[in-house]
Amino acid sequence: MRITVLTVPDCPNASAARERLRAALAGRAAEVVQVEVVQVEVRDEAEAARWGMTGSPTVLLDGNDPFARPGAAPSVSCRIYRHEDGAVDGAPAVAELRRALTAAGLPDAVSEDCCEEDLLDPVGRAGRGRRAPAERGLRAVHQAVLRHFAASGQAPPTAALETVAAEAGRSAAEVLAELAREDFLTLDEGGRIQAAYPFSATPTAHQVTLASGTRVWSMCAIDALGISAMLAEDAVITSSDPVSGEPVTVTGRGGRMRWEPASTVVIVARRSCSGPAATVCCDALNFFTSAASARSWLAQHPDVQGKMVDQARAEEIGRQTFGPVLAAG
Repeated sequence: MRITVLTVPDCPNASAARERLRAALAGRAAEVVQVEVVQVEVRDEAEAARWGMTGSPTVLLDGNDPFARPGAAPSVSCRIYRHEDGAVDGAPAVAELRRALTAAGLPDAVSEDCCEEDLLDPVGRAGRGRRAPAERGLRAVHQAVLRHFAASGQAPPTAALETVAAEAGRSAAEVLAELAREDFLTLDEGGRIQAAYPFSATPTAHQVTLASGTRVWSMCAIDALGISAMLAEDAVITSSDPVSGEPVTVTGRGGRMRWEPASTVVIVARRSCSGPAATVCCDALNFFTSAASARSWLAQHPDVQGKMVDQARAEEIGRQTFGPVLAAG
């Protein structure tokens, strides 16, 4: 199978399309059907017509667009996808891509990787990542919020962000509202910051003490594990098993983490509802002192779809999710 991702140059949704396609392909029997994925940049409408591109990004499976809309004209504009729940997005969802691949003849997944990808969709913003776009002052304000949390353990007041937002010709309230819509942070009814993943402005089950001495709260276990990578700073996580109440400590030193007790695992999970990660999954991503305790918690919460991951995988998810967030550029 040849999969072609058609985009215009610098398409803001190209990365999401590629990441979601990677997730949809995870675990499939590639040894049965050889899969080739290529990306093609389309620069004008004539070229779009030749390729059958009706907006950027467009995904073709062996030359066919599984998301084609009748009557749609060739276009180099941004393409809008409407998901099953009515939400609009700039790229197909992982589940939609997976169904399209199956319908096109690619064998179904042969491992649990795809299940994990689904569970982590809210954490990684469905493949779009936690690094805010540079446009419209979003990244500058977002990074200012995160650095304030790291330095003080608290959310910054809106007024403290006005200078940064003004550099993009906007008010801090405008930028924060857009960041909230895109689920980089959450706001209360008064527009005050409640959370900026991985940080929480109110106490949670997971406290992180940085090498600087600052104490912060994280939104979930994965967020707690990502803080050290994001800040490039040693940290100590203190939490507890929600079933037994036993303490859990994860000590990060020089890029290595020591878990106590050594049998500790993490559950990655989500609810079937839609909304921000704070609603969909944060309270379900927890540390457990044993696999038995984790299984017990899942059995007690039939409304939650989840799976257990080991320490190495949990650390990897934390690094991948938050490691790039404060990078320059």
